[in-house]
Amino acid sequence: KKMNLLIKARQVLHPAVRNLSATSTVAQSSATAESTKKSSNETNPAIILSQTNHAISKRNTRQAWIENADAVTERKVGLIELHADVFAAQPRVDIIQENFEWQRKYRYVSMAETKTRAEVRGGGRKPWPQKGMGRARHGSIRSPLFKGGGVIHGPRSPTTHFYMLPFYKRVLGLTSMLSVKLAQDDLHIIENVDIPTRDAQFIKDLIEARNWGPSVLIIDKQDTFSENICYATDMLGYVNLMPSFGLNVYSMLKHDTLVLTVDAVKHLEERLLYQLNRNDAASKGGQFKLDQV
Repeated sequence: KKMNLLIKARQVLHPAVRNLSATSTVAQSSATAESTKKSSNETNPAIILSQTNHAISKRNTRQAWIENADAVTERKVGLIELHADVFAAQPRVDIIQENFEWQRKYRYVSMAETKTRAEVRGGGRKPWPQKGMGRARHGSIRSPLFKGGGVIHGPRSPTTHFYMLPFYKRVLGLTSMLSVKLAQDDLHIIENVDIPTRDAQFIKDLIEARNWGPSVLIIDKQDTFSENICYATDMLGYVNLMPSFGLNVYSMLKHDTLVLTVDAVKHLEERLLYQLNRNDAASKGGQFKLDQV
Protein backbone atom coordinates (compact mmCIF):
# COMPACT_ATOMS: atom_id res chain seq x y z
CA LYS A 1 0.00 0.00 0.00
CA LYS A 2 2.82 2.40 0.83
CA MET A 3 4.48 1.72 -2.54
CA ASN A 4 1.21 2.41 -4.39
CA LEU A 5 0.80 5.75 -2.55
CA LEU A 6 4.35 6.79 -3.45
CA ILE A 7 3.82 5.93 -7.13
CA LYS A 8 0.57 7.97 -7.21
CA ALA A 9 2.27 10.96 -5.52
CA ARG A 10 5.06 10.94 -8.11
CA GLN A 11 2.49 10.82 -10.94
CA VAL A 12 0.70 13.86 -9.44
CA LEU A 13 3.88 15.89 -8.87
CA HIS A 14 5.48 15.04 -12.22
CA PRO A 15 3.63 17.75 -14.30
CA ALA A 16 4.45 20.42 -11.70
CA VAL A 17 8.12 19.50 -11.74
CA ARG A 18 8.06 19.61 -15.54
CA ASN A 19 6.51 23.12 -15.49
CA LEU A 20 9.18 24.33 -13.07
CA SER A 21 11.95 23.08 -15.34
CA ALA A 22 10.32 24.76 -18.33
CA THR A 23 10.07 28.03 -16.41
CA SER A 24 13.75 27.91 -15.49
CA THR A 25 14.63 27.26 -19.14
CA VAL A 26 12.63 30.36 -20.26
CA ALA A 27 14.32 32.47 -17.57
CA GLN A 28 17.75 31.34 -18.72
CA SER A 29 16.93 32.14 -22.36
CA SER A 30 15.61 35.62 -21.46
CA ALA A 31 18.73 36.34 -19.40
CA THR A 32 20.91 35.28 -22.34
CA ALA A 33 18.92 37.58 -24.66
CA GLU A 34 19.31 40.54 -22.31
CA SER A 35 23.05 40.02 -22.01
CA THR A 36 23.31 39.80 -25.81
CA LYS A 37 21.30 43.03 -26.14
CA LYS A 38 23.52 44.83 -23.62
CA SER A 39 26.68 43.73 -25.40
CA SER A 40 25.26 44.89 -28.75
CA ASN A 41 24.36 48.29 -27.28
CA GLU A 42 27.86 48.67 -25.86
CA THR A 43 29.44 47.92 -29.20
CA ASN A 44 27.04 50.24 -31.12
CA PRO A 45 26.52 53.39 -29.00
CA ALA A 46 23.62 55.66 -30.02
CA ILE A 47 23.98 59.39 -30.58
CA ILE A 48 20.60 60.04 -29.02
CA LEU A 49 20.77 62.04 -25.80
CA SER A 50 18.58 60.82 -22.97
CA GLN A 51 16.92 63.68 -21.11
CA THR A 52 15.55 62.74 -17.70
CA ASN A 53 15.36 59.86 -15.29
CA HIS A 54 11.71 59.29 -16.19
CA ALA A 55 11.06 56.20 -18.26
CA ILE A 56 10.65 57.04 -21.94
CA SER A 57 8.41 54.83 -24.04
CA LYS A 58 10.30 54.03 -27.24
CA ARG A 59 7.02 53.68 -29.10
CA ASN A 60 5.98 57.28 -28.43
CA THR A 61 9.38 58.96 -28.21
CA ARG A 62 9.93 61.99 -30.43
CA GLN A 63 13.33 62.93 -31.75
CA ALA A 64 14.70 66.26 -32.93
CA TRP A 65 17.96 67.48 -34.40
CA ILE A 66 20.34 69.56 -32.33
CA GLU A 67 21.61 72.47 -34.41
CA ASN A 68 24.66 74.66 -34.02
CA ALA A 69 24.50 78.36 -33.18
CA ASP A 70 28.14 79.35 -33.68
CA ALA A 71 27.80 79.87 -37.44
CA VAL A 72 25.15 80.85 -39.97
CA THR A 73 25.59 77.62 -41.92
CA GLU A 74 23.40 74.92 -40.42
CA ARG A 75 25.13 71.87 -38.99
CA LYS A 76 23.44 68.91 -37.30
CA VAL A 77 25.24 68.21 -34.04
CA GLY A 78 23.20 65.21 -32.93
CA LEU A 79 19.80 63.84 -32.04
CA ILE A 80 17.85 64.39 -28.87
CA GLU A 81 15.00 62.34 -27.41
CA LEU A 82 11.88 64.25 -26.39
CA HIS A 83 9.44 62.79 -23.90
CA ALA A 84 6.04 62.07 -25.44
CA ASP A 85 4.10 63.37 -22.42
CA VAL A 86 5.63 66.82 -22.90
CA PHE A 87 6.32 67.20 -26.63
CA ALA A 88 3.76 64.79 -28.11
CA ALA A 89 0.70 65.39 -25.95
CA GLN A 90 -2.78 65.63 -27.40
CA PRO A 91 -3.22 69.34 -28.25
CA ARG A 92 -6.08 70.87 -26.26
CA VAL A 93 -7.07 73.96 -28.23
CA ASP A 94 -9.67 74.87 -25.62
CA ILE A 95 -7.07 74.86 -22.83
CA ILE A 96 -4.68 76.90 -24.98
CA GLN A 97 -7.42 79.48 -25.50
CA GLU A 98 -8.21 79.56 -21.78
CA ASN A 99 -4.53 80.14 -20.98
CA PHE A 100 -4.37 82.92 -23.56
CA GLU A 101 -7.42 84.71 -22.12
CA TRP A 102 -6.14 84.23 -18.57
CA GLN A 103 -2.75 85.75 -19.36
CA ARG A 104 -4.34 88.59 -21.32
CA LYS A 105 -6.74 89.54 -18.52
CA TYR A 106 -4.85 88.96 -15.29
CA ARG A 107 -2.47 91.85 -15.99
CA TYR A 108 -5.17 94.18 -17.33
CA VAL A 109 -6.41 96.97 -15.07
CA SER A 110 -9.35 99.10 -16.21
CA MET A 111 -9.02 102.81 -15.44
CA ALA A 112 -12.59 103.74 -16.47
CA GLU A 113 -14.32 105.69 -13.75
CA THR A 114 -17.52 107.72 -13.28
CA LYS A 115 -18.38 110.21 -10.53
CA THR A 116 -21.00 109.61 -7.90
CA ARG A 117 -23.39 112.33 -6.73
CA ALA A 118 -20.96 113.18 -3.96
CA GLU A 119 -18.14 113.86 -6.43
CA VAL A 120 -20.01 115.91 -9.05
CA ARG A 121 -19.40 119.67 -8.87
CA GLY A 122 -22.27 121.85 -7.60
CA GLY A 123 -25.67 120.98 -6.18
CA GLY A 124 -25.00 122.09 -2.66
CA ARG A 125 -28.35 123.69 -1.95
CA LYS A 126 -31.88 122.40 -2.24
CA PRO A 127 -33.26 123.30 -5.73
CA TRP A 128 -36.72 124.32 -4.44
CA PRO A 129 -38.69 124.13 -1.23
CA GLN A 130 -39.90 120.80 0.04
CA LYS A 131 -43.58 121.85 -0.03
CA GLY A 132 -45.85 124.42 -1.58
CA MET A 133 -44.75 124.38 -5.22
CA GLY A 134 -46.44 121.19 -6.37
CA ARG A 135 -43.17 119.74 -7.57
CA ALA A 136 -41.45 116.53 -6.60
CA ARG A 137 -39.16 116.84 -3.60
CA HIS A 138 -35.42 116.91 -4.30
CA GLY A 139 -32.40 117.75 -2.24
CA SER A 140 -29.78 118.39 -4.96
CA ILE A 141 -29.59 118.96 -8.70
CA ARG A 142 -26.66 116.50 -8.79
CA SER A 143 -28.95 113.59 -8.02
CA PRO A 144 -28.73 110.75 -10.60
CA LEU A 145 -32.25 111.74 -11.68
CA PHE A 146 -30.98 115.08 -13.06
CA LYS A 147 -28.98 115.77 -16.18
CA GLY A 148 -25.37 116.34 -15.19
CA GLY A 149 -25.82 114.45 -11.95
CA GLY A 150 -23.91 111.49 -10.57
CA VAL A 151 -23.89 107.99 -12.03
CA ILE A 152 -25.30 104.98 -10.25
CA HIS A 153 -23.26 101.75 -10.30
CA GLY A 154 -20.79 103.12 -12.85
CA PRO A 155 -17.25 101.81 -13.31
CA ARG A 156 -14.78 102.69 -10.58
CA SER A 157 -11.04 102.61 -11.21
CA PRO A 158 -8.72 100.85 -10.81
CA THR A 159 -10.64 97.65 -11.63
CA THR A 160 -8.59 94.48 -11.93
CA HIS A 161 -9.57 91.49 -14.05
CA PHE A 162 -7.24 89.10 -12.21
CA TYR A 163 -8.24 85.47 -11.75
CA MET A 164 -6.37 82.17 -11.67
CA LEU A 165 -6.77 79.13 -13.86
CA PRO A 166 -6.79 75.71 -12.22
CA PHE A 167 -3.28 74.38 -11.70
CA TYR A 168 -3.37 71.55 -14.22
CA LYS A 169 -4.97 73.69 -16.91
CA ARG A 170 -1.82 75.79 -16.77
CA VAL A 171 0.38 72.68 -16.96
CA LEU A 172 -1.59 71.18 -19.86
CA GLY A 173 -1.46 74.52 -21.65
CA LEU A 174 2.34 74.34 -21.70
CA THR A 175 2.47 70.72 -22.90
CA SER A 176 -0.15 71.43 -25.57
CA MET A 177 1.74 74.44 -26.93
CA LEU A 178 5.10 72.62 -26.94
CA SER A 179 3.49 69.70 -28.78
CA VAL A 180 1.88 72.02 -31.34
CA LYS A 181 5.15 73.85 -31.97
CA LEU A 182 6.99 70.55 -32.53
CA ALA A 183 4.27 69.15 -34.79
CA GLN A 184 4.26 72.32 -36.91
CA ASP A 185 8.08 72.26 -37.23
CA ASP A 186 8.29 75.58 -35.38
CA LEU A 187 10.42 74.20 -32.54
CA HIS A 188 14.20 74.10 -32.95
CA ILE A 189 16.87 72.95 -30.52
CA ILE A 190 20.37 74.42 -30.39
CA GLU A 191 23.46 73.52 -28.36
CA ASN A 192 23.70 76.83 -26.51
CA VAL A 193 23.22 80.56 -26.99
CA ASP A 194 26.91 81.40 -27.34
CA ILE A 195 27.23 83.22 -30.65
CA PRO A 196 30.62 84.45 -31.92
CA THR A 197 29.73 88.12 -32.40
CA ARG A 198 27.50 90.82 -30.97
CA ASP A 199 26.54 92.13 -34.42
CA ALA A 200 22.77 92.07 -35.04
CA GLN A 201 23.36 91.14 -38.68
CA PHE A 202 24.58 87.71 -37.55
CA ILE A 203 21.19 87.00 -35.93
CA LYS A 204 19.37 88.27 -39.03
CA ASP A 205 21.41 86.01 -41.31
CA LEU A 206 20.96 83.08 -38.92
CA ILE A 207 17.18 83.47 -38.88
CA GLU A 208 17.03 83.82 -42.65
CA ALA A 209 19.27 80.81 -43.29
CA ARG A 210 17.39 78.54 -40.86
CA ASN A 211 13.88 79.72 -41.94
CA TRP A 212 12.98 80.52 -38.35
CA GLY A 213 10.04 82.72 -39.26
CA PRO A 214 9.25 86.41 -38.72
CA SER A 215 9.48 86.30 -34.89
CA VAL A 216 11.71 84.14 -32.68
CA LEU A 217 11.64 83.31 -28.98
CA ILE A 218 14.96 81.94 -27.65
CA ILE A 219 14.79 79.96 -24.39
CA ASP A 220 17.69 79.00 -22.15
CA LYS A 221 17.75 77.45 -18.69
CA GLN A 222 19.56 80.36 -17.04
CA ASP A 223 18.14 83.85 -16.68
CA THR A 224 21.51 85.40 -17.56
CA PHE A 225 22.39 85.21 -21.26
CA SER A 226 25.78 85.69 -22.87
CA GLU A 227 26.85 89.22 -23.67
CA ASN A 228 27.01 88.70 -27.44
CA ILE A 229 23.45 87.48 -27.88
CA CYS A 230 22.12 90.23 -25.61
CA TYR A 231 23.77 92.94 -27.70
CA ALA A 232 22.80 91.25 -30.99
CA THR A 233 19.10 90.97 -30.15
CA ASP A 234 18.76 94.26 -28.26
CA MET A 235 17.62 96.28 -31.28
CA LEU A 236 15.63 93.46 -32.90
CA GLY A 237 12.02 93.75 -31.77
CA TYR A 238 11.05 90.39 -33.26
CA VAL A 239 13.68 88.37 -31.35
CA ASN A 240 13.23 87.90 -27.59
CA LEU A 241 15.17 86.04 -24.90
CA MET A 242 13.53 84.25 -21.98
CA PRO A 243 14.59 81.81 -19.24
CA SER A 244 12.89 78.41 -19.24
CA PHE A 245 11.11 79.02 -15.92
CA GLY A 246 9.28 81.98 -17.53
CA LEU A 247 8.00 80.11 -20.59
CA ASN A 248 4.27 80.63 -21.08
CA VAL A 249 1.48 80.02 -23.57
CA TYR A 250 1.01 83.69 -24.49
CA SER A 251 4.66 84.14 -25.49
CA MET A 252 4.70 80.93 -27.53
CA LEU A 253 1.60 82.06 -29.42
CA LYS A 254 3.04 85.52 -29.96
CA HIS A 255 6.23 84.19 -31.58
CA ASP A 256 6.23 82.02 -34.68
CA THR A 257 9.41 80.09 -33.92
CA LEU A 258 10.48 78.63 -30.58
CA VAL A 259 14.22 77.96 -30.14
CA LEU A 260 15.27 75.91 -27.10
CA THR A 261 18.72 75.06 -25.84
CA VAL A 262 19.50 71.51 -24.74
CA ASP A 263 19.60 72.62 -21.09
CA ALA A 264 16.21 74.29 -21.47
CA VAL A 265 14.70 71.10 -22.90
CA LYS A 266 16.02 69.08 -19.96
CA HIS A 267 14.72 71.61 -17.46
CA LEU A 268 11.26 71.82 -19.05
CA GLU A 269 10.94 68.04 -19.22
CA GLU A 270 12.04 67.62 -15.63
CA ARG A 271 9.60 70.20 -14.26
CA LEU A 272 6.59 69.27 -16.40
CA LEU A 273 6.99 65.54 -15.85
CA TYR A 274 7.21 66.17 -12.13
CA GLN A 275 3.94 68.12 -12.20
CA LEU A 276 2.21 65.50 -14.36
CA ASN A 277 3.26 62.60 -12.12
CA ARG A 278 3.39 64.10 -8.62
CA ASN A 279 1.72 62.07 -5.90
CA ASP A 280 -0.01 65.05 -4.27
CA ALA A 281 -1.86 66.15 -7.40
CA ALA A 282 -5.21 66.21 -5.59
CA SER A 283 -4.00 69.02 -3.33
CA LYS A 284 -3.40 71.22 -6.40
CA GLY A 285 -7.03 71.05 -7.47
CA GLY A 286 -8.24 73.34 -4.69
CA GLN A 287 -8.59 77.08 -4.56
CA PHE A 288 -5.55 79.09 -5.60
CA LYS A 289 -3.24 80.31 -2.86
CA LEU A 290 -0.35 82.70 -3.15
CA ASP A 291 2.12 80.17 -1.71
CA GLN A 292 1.10 77.47 -4.22
CA VAL A 293 4.02 76.30 -6.35
